[in-house]
Amino acid sequence: MPRSAIPSLFPEPSPSDNNTWISAHCDGGARGNPGPAGYGAVITGPNGEKIAELSQFLGIRTNNFAEYSGLLAVLEYALAHKHARLRVVSDSELMVRQIQGRYKVRSPDLLPLWQEARARIARLEAFEIAHALRHKNKDADRLANLAMDRGMKL
Repeated sequence: MPRSAIPSLFPEPSPSDNNTWISAHCDGGARGNPGPAGYGAVITGPNGEKIAELSQFLGIRTNNFAEYSGLLAVLEYALAHKHARLRVVSDSELMVRQIQGRYKVRSPDLLPLWQEARARIARLEAFEIAHALRHKNKDADRLANLAMDRGMKL
């Protein structure tokens, strides 16, 4: 029997399987530190198509709290929608380096957020995070600012 005629024990994944990478640009900010804070994120599918925009006002928080909140929201979205592979871009060098294990988490306020992010990352099949300069994160920044505007009633 030719090899191609042997039935496979492992079926080919269907196009509906979420075994492809999705990408997210996330940002957080605070007006004052601490101050009115919010995050924004844009999530795109494997072909670059926008699949979600996330934006939330967080109350009076620090900038770093807002950055981590954006990452946690993106991770929650990926897990809830059964996306197993996630690439994240953020303009927060501190958060990116902490998630990568290159910087220690010294802030007791950030430690539980870092721990929760690492726990969610562990539930994914694959994860990558990269730092980008602010001008390469414009859409997420816009959504974070909209969240702060909503919270401040601007």
